[in-house]
Amino acid sequence: MEQTLSIIKPDAVERNLVEEIKNIFIKNNLKIVNEKKLHINKEEALEFYKVHQSKPFYDKLCSYLSSGPIVVMILEGKNVIMENRRIMGATDPKNAEADTIRKLYGISIDKNSVHGSDSEETATKEINFFFKD
Repeated sequence: MEQTLSIIKPDAVERNLVEEIKNIFIKNNLKIVNEKKLHINKEEALEFYKVHQSKPFYDKLCSYLSSGPIVVMILEGKNVIMENRRIMGATDPKNAEADTIRKLYGISIDKNSVHGSDSEETATKEINFFFKD
């Protein structure tokens, strides 16, 4: 079974949307095999999003991810990486399909409520980042 990492970001945690978002994954046949709530610091966020370090939004993205508690989850299922990305919707909530997490809960392109790995390689790296124990 394929696995991927999903993060419920600070804006969604702050608005008490964790259970609603988790239920969307479950209703779409994705299994949450591990999860934890934590608050990462800026240095950890810089390391996590290192792939984006050359982009103009990098610092803002890292400041945001480290601005409050997040919930990190390992999701498992058939084609889970692509399914999670479909369920999340487009990065910018204005462009997301109806009934996707970002359309339902995203505030802006920056505060779009969720993160999901984009490939098997990224998923492995991101899962290991948060669940190295």
